Amino acid sequence: MKIQPDARHGQSITAYGPGWLEVNRERFHSSLVVSAMGDRLAWNCTEFAALEASHFELLLTLEPELVIFGSGERIRFPEPQWLQALYARRIGIETMDTNAACRSYNFLAAEGRRVVAALLLSGPSSSGQQVRISE
Repeated sequence: MKIQPDARHGQSITAYGPGWLEVNRERFHSSLVVSAMGDRLAWNCTEFAALEASHFELLLTLEPELVIFGSGERIRFPEPQWLQALYARRIGIETMDTNAACRSYNFLAAEGRRVVAALLLSGPSSSGQQVRISE
């Protein structure tokens, strides 16, 4: 699938596959936080079951208007108590599988939104599908 946003500003997710993603053509194999404002942080979480409130509180330091949470290979919703700090600052959060989160982040970042993608990566799956996002 090719996705071609109108313009690229800052950091873009340029490709993804099972257990990895590329940001500006640099490949990562662990969970990651990517900000349209230029920040890129390791997200110290290897699986959904290990998530806790502190993982989402870290996102506050980036001052987003919206967080896109990529929950892995399938949609899994975070516990409401993990999100209280985001809600208290009126920061929106959308949950989707990580592949959909990558695509959504690119579109919102290209629109100039203050978006942060918190992307949970798990090990390679049997699907083996790779998607390169065109420039």
